[in-house]
Amino acid sequence: MKDSLRVWFLASEVAPFAKTGGLADVTSSLPACLKDIGVDVRVGLPFYRMTKNGGFDTHKVLEGLDVPLGNTTLRGDVLETSTEEGVPVYLFDRADLFDRPGLYGTSVGDYYDNLERFTYFCRAALVFAGKMGFQFDVLHCHDWQTGLIPAYVNTLYRGDPFFSNVASVFTIHNIAYQGLFPSDRLHICGLPSSVLDPDGLEFWGEISLLKAGIVYADAITTVSPRYGREIQTPEFGMGMDGILGKRAADFYGILNGVDCRCWDPSKDRHIKAHYSPGNMEGKSTCKKALVHEMGLDRHILNRPVLAVVSRLVAQKGCGLLVQVIEDLLMLDVGLVILGVGEERYQTLLGKFSEKYPESIAVRIGFDESLAHRIMAGADMFLIPSQYEPCGLTQVYALKYGTVPIVRATGGLGDTIDAFDPDSGEGTGFKFSEYEAKAFLNKIKDALKLFEDGPAWMRLVRNGMRADFSWEKSAREYISLYEKVRDAARRKKPG
Repeated sequence: MKDSLRVWFLASEVAPFAKTGGLADVTSSLPACLKDIGVDVRVGLPFYRMTKNGGFDTHKVLEGLDVPLGNTTLRGDVLETSTEEGVPVYLFDRADLFDRPGLYGTSVGDYYDNLERFTYFCRAALVFAGKMGFQFDVLHCHDWQTGLIPAYVNTLYRGDPFFSNVASVFTIHNIAYQGLFPSDRLHICGLPSSVLDPDGLEFWGEISLLKAGIVYADAITTVSPRYGREIQTPEFGMGMDGILGKRAADFYGILNGVDCRCWDPSKDRHIKAHYSPGNMEGKSTCKKALVHEMGLDRHILNRPVLAVVSRLVAQKGCGLLVQVIEDLLMLDVGLVILGVGEERYQTLLGKFSEKYPESIAVRIGFDESLAHRIMAGADMFLIPSQYEPCGLTQVYALKYGTVPIVRATGGLGDTIDAFDPDSGEGTGFKFSEYEAKAFLNKIKDALKLFEDGPAWMRLVRNGMRADFSWEKSAREYISLYEKVRDAARRKKPG
């Protein structure tokens, strides 16, 4: 780095403090890697009930932070803690907004006041930085919950000397989550009415906080190069392809890394036996344990075990999965499924399991330990997603020697290289068309290779040795941070 970077990293969830999905893993692992490289990075997120009850060592760093919200001012506190890697973490506490059972809502739906909740967080992050004198070079914001921050820096705070040289980067983790609210609630955000425009926050008669980040950030990123290209098209852009096209010069696809410290079969505390590319005996032990735990017929030990660990929703390709299950059974394989999601898929998969208990095991819900045992015990891992911004499970599967069979979309296409039997290169199997026939044919290709023991082990070891650590991605982010920081310094205030 030409000189030290100071980054204020803002997200609605960060592991282990608050987590509902992969966003929290990224916002935990990337700052840790940035710190290791030498970036002065600090992280901010709301102080949820989940965090409060998590047993973290926190202390109050600021009492009585006054935050504008609509026509009033709310007073909250800020607590400080840190990650295991020593990254400072600031927790924005306002009990009436964040002390709730869920982060964004309940099983019934989203919280009615999510606009107020995340507007408060966005304003509080900026007010706090100014009050504490945290002079950052870059604000790195994630998803719609932080989309107002770039908008504030470029409107309300435009003439503030403290923010005059601050640049912003906005990362889209999933274009489907757009932070949509009625346009007559714009006053809650405190932004001028001029932003209610097709080139501003307006989106089909509503306001979109995701669009706020896209429009006002100095640079926009998403979580894989292929997904970045896809969401600039009408097929995948979900209405945002036009504005992303306008920002194409400032739009970057940077592949997420994976923190494999928790996903390492050579020392995973959740699995029956440890193994590595140089000694694979433990994987057979794990397969035997999984077949027994799931209640599958013993003959499955000599057949391929296929696995799914996923949200059971249409986006993840459950429609294709249910179409091919009975065909798979004719191929004499075992199938293990772990997940929770749409009622229709949970019911359908449960019925298959009841009908064919010797071959199919379905567990509804999520169990982190069981996910590890499935990953270690299975031979193949199925991810037939309709779309996939990046994905993590396919990389975990590689690390565990569980060969991924994926649809070539988004990050799945970027992370999995199709196996070439002639050269022995590649890490998995990919199909392009979102069709049951294409999915089934690719599974058949994998089953055929499985019968060729040496070729299969070559494929397995290729995947286990692939490098998806965060360092390469972190250095790409650092280059982008330096680019937007230097551009901001060249700008004249106001």
